[in-house]
Amino acid sequence: MQGNEHAKPGLEEVRRILLARASQLGLKGEEDAVIERLLESEIPETEPAEQDCRRYYEQNARRFAAGALVEASHILLAVTPRVPPDRLRAKAAEVHAQASREPSRFAELARQSSNCPSAQVGGSLGQIGRGDVVPELAPALFDGERLGVLPQLASSRFGFHVLLVERRIAGRTLPYEEARPQVEAVLAQLGAERALGAYVRSLAARGLNPA
Repeated sequence: MQGNEHAKPGLEEVRRILLARASQLGLKGEEDAVIERLLESEIPETEPAEQDCRRYYEQNARRFAAGALVEASHILLAVTPRVPPDRLRAKAAEVHAQASREPSRFAELARQSSNCPSAQVGGSLGQIGRGDVVPELAPALFDGERLGVLPQLASSRFGFHVLLVERRIAGRTLPYEEARPQVEAVLAQLGAERALGAYVRSLAARGLNPA
């Protein structure tokens, strides 16, 4: 056990820890709504500092391009109340491995496994811009140069995604003043993820373990 003291909790364990804390505070209702209320009350939102925004832009300017498009497809393994997140991730990883081994079967796998309406057209999303996808997927689709099945399984509020990029169309890099709202949004999301991780670890350290 000594070697696992600082192991990162899985998604299902995080959910149970948060629900245990919500119960401790007397919050009641549907689980997702209870977790949302808990996080709103216990993890304050913070705005990224100007210097942090500028530094992030300078290090990642190519992320902030207007007019950049990708021709892409995806397979969505959607989150449902009946399937534990860890089991869903395992299934998504299996589909991703299949697609990576046999990219020519991507459309077939999408029709078989995807929970998105795009499954009917083999997972095709057509030509899309950064603003056409949820923020969690934009880095995976737009920040690299790779074509084909992307090597990492992506996750979003909707579930797990196997991504295929068939074509990239370059855009123009936005100057900082135009890109600033996007920079703020990215840093706010990263900050929220770090804050959530620290919060869950603090709950576990205080002995608030799931039943």
